[in-house]
Amino acid sequence: MYDLIIIGAGPTGINIAVEAQKAGVKYIVIEKGVLANSIYNFPANMTFFSTSKNLEIADIPFISHSDKPTRREALEYYRRIVESYELNIHYYEEVKGITQDGATYEVKSSKGNYKAKNIAVTTGFYDTPRLLGVPGEQLPKVKHYYDEVHPYVGQKVLIIGAANSACDVALECWQKGAAEVTMVIRSHEIYPKVKYWIKPNIENRIKEGAIKAHFETEVISITENQVTLKNARKEWTIENDFVLAMTGYMPDYQLLRRLMVPINDSDDSKPYFNPETLETTQRGIYVAGVINAGMHTSKLFIENTRDHGKRIIDHIRSKKEKAAK
Repeated sequence: MYDLIIIGAGPTGINIAVEAQKAGVKYIVIEKGVLANSIYNFPANMTFFSTSKNLEIADIPFISHSDKPTRREALEYYRRIVESYELNIHYYEEVKGITQDGATYEVKSSKGNYKAKNIAVTTGFYDTPRLLGVPGEQLPKVKHYYDEVHPYVGQKVLIIGAANSACDVALECWQKGAAEVTMVIRSHEIYPKVKYWIKPNIENRIKEGAIKAHFETEVISITENQVTLKNARKEWTIENDFVLAMTGYMPDYQLLRRLMVPINDSDDSKPYFNPETLETTQRGIYVAGVINAGMHTSKLFIENTRDHGKRIIDHIRSKKEKAAK
């Protein structure tokens, strides 16, 4: 029997595990993939928008070669934390669901069952892209994740979106030799909160025609060789080799419900939770990290959720102390 089962070994899950270990709270972390699985699946040459100082957790310095660390440096950093604290993490073990018996929860996974009084769900959202919902989206040419530019050299690439990732991808494809880079943007402008060192670059490339941009436009269908676009005035097709749908991600709500996390469907699908303790209205079930923002996935990041681990562990300790009296 554990005091706490942590679902997800991303930065938030790691942080909760460190706090649990410091506090003498018996825990286990269950991760369906690798350590920091979402970051591992980021583009190979990705650089964080945040500084290494703002990404530090577990009282361990994050040393990087420049102010903004790379994906590779981040993975090394999280490996160092796990090794330093000898954290109890089970990798490649997928959680299927939770059952409850009184005050005890049983987590059922692909490799076994575990019991605990408390569960912390830290599953993030990177595994679940926001789909377009258009014919042809299932074609191999449509990508919801971007790894590296090499496959798109000499190709006609359509990029959907206008936030940081879409602008970054468009610029890299243009710089590295894509035959044609076209952006489809639902709004009338590039997203205003695009990082200050990216926004003027993408706007200038669009202005000079190096990157084509169709504003107030949507993709309505995709075929092997074409994409059909539509705005308020017309519908037309363009030749196309690849579609990179940089439309963002969302929490896996089917999984959250299997994990007994109560969801407020009328408030941007945020979980119901106490903002001080992060315990949900389902007693003993906690939510932490970026999933706490629901569909507002641009509001919570590693740097502004670093206190989640301590808040959860402090509350679990206080409950144990009250029960012992």
